[in-house]
Amino acid sequence: MHDPIALLTERLRSAGITDVVSNDPVTGGLAATAGIARRADGGSIFVKAFAAPSGDAFVTEAEGLDTLRTLGGVVTPEVLLAGRDLLVLSVLRPRRDSEAFWEQLAHALARLHTTTSHPRFGWHRDNWLGRRRQVNTWDPDGFEFFAQHRLLRWLDEPRVQSALSAADRSALENLCARLPELLPDKPACLTHGDLWAQNVLSSVDGQPALIDPAVSYMWAEVDLAHLWTTGPPPEARVFFDRYAELTSLDRDWRQRMPILQLRQHLAVIAQFDDDWGAAEAVRTTLAPFRRIART
Repeated sequence: MHDPIALLTERLRSAGITDVVSNDPVTGGLAATAGIARRADGGSIFVKAFAAPSGDAFVTEAEGLDTLRTLGGVVTPEVLLAGRDLLVLSVLRPRRDSEAFWEQLAHALARLHTTTSHPRFGWHRDNWLGRRRQVNTWDPDGFEFFAQHRLLRWLDEPRVQSALSAADRSALENLCARLPELLPDKPACLTHGDLWAQNVLSSVDGQPALIDPAVSYMWAEVDLAHLWTTGPPPEARVFFDRYAELTSLDRDWRQRMPILQLRQHLAVIAQFDDDWGAAEAVRTTLAPFRRIART
């Protein structure tokens, strides 16, 4: 195991940031090592690094943060440095859960989703979901895009192959073939792409702020599903009610959440030895799509 403090200190020094007097590790993230570095002038910066080379992961993450802020009006941390080995951001605060806070987030997310429509699904470049590349090849068909680049793409991952049976994989293919029957045909919009509850923080002045995006133009309900199924606090109930009202969601939106969340469950299985129940959730969602063998 690497020493997280030593890793962050070395990466900062290599980037020319040599006035750091202390580093405090930050927990909660699943893919990278992170910390708060305190500088000689009394200021602080958020620092994030991977122990192994990360390709363009931090560059595309920084682009996602800037895009969410400039195009979608979402509060995100300021990007101070983004390179192959290091991401440095302004410091946010832990959120203080209240109904007022989560209602603010509902307005922010509804504004993001309703003001950024796009004629195609995808993004101008691939980016990353955790430590796996997210393929964003443009496609005018949302069902085909979601099937190929958000669901079926995980089937070749070694951990997914171990976790799912042949019957599970066949059921996923059956579900993908039926997506136009199961989900409404909705336009693409700018999405955060990794919107679980841990990626919602607070700005210095108390506004909801988002981190760790994997942006693309996709169905808005992909963001909704991820937040719905990742243990938001009780105060977040108002978020879902208000978001549904602001975006005119139909009454069946809750029933769609398990299908839309399959993408994130498969990504978790692919990247971590402990999948926190993701494989079981996938099997439960796929159960109605299994073909009964004929005797």
